[in-house]
Amino acid sequence: MGLAAEHGFYWRRPGATNWSVLDPDLGFGWKDIVLPILRLYTESTDGSSIESKESALVWHYKDADPDFGSWQAKELLDHLEGVLANEPVEVVPGATIVEVKPQGVSKGKAAERILAENQDTLNDFVLCIGNDRSDEDMFNAMPSKEGFCFACTVGQKPSKAPFYVNDPADVVATLGKLTEVDGGGGGAVAPSPSVSFAT
Repeated sequence: MGLAAEHGFYWRRPGATNWSVLDPDLGFGWKDIVLPILRLYTESTDGSSIESKESALVWHYKDADPDFGSWQAKELLDHLEGVLANEPVEVVPGATIVEVKPQGVSKGKAAERILAENQDTLNDFVLCIGNDRSDEDMFNAMPSKEGFCFACTVGQKPSKAPFYVNDPADVVATLGKLTEVDGGGGGAVAPSPSVSFAT
């Protein structure tokens, strides 16, 4: 199985042991600007926290007071967009998060790259499942070949994905069923696909 991480900034091809990076020359000096600002908002917002990723910084407010957390997130978003206007980054709001990441890094770009690099081996079936706003670019990148690519969101909500499952347990159940092949009444385990990715 192949893996993509941090919105596709890192990926590992099926069978590989080493991770590839989107742009090995990309600088992260902007983190020195962002981190003190995130610390300030964390100190003034009970229940908030900072997640430091290799390629991004994320301010979480899931455990904060919902109204105050949302208000702080809007203020933080405006503050960061102003301070970072000349930096090669994006400030992205999400479900109870504000994330700062390099420009041009998205799950959609990762999906496009995976599909382009593997177009000869991905001709039978592609299933793309996601559960938040950052997955919409990925759903949009899926080719519209009927019966070939399936984009699916977790939870019934407005989405570019035409299909949905109710919850993460349904995702696991769906993936389990996909590993079974109907062989005339008896289930058999399907052979490993030549290329598969999880993000």
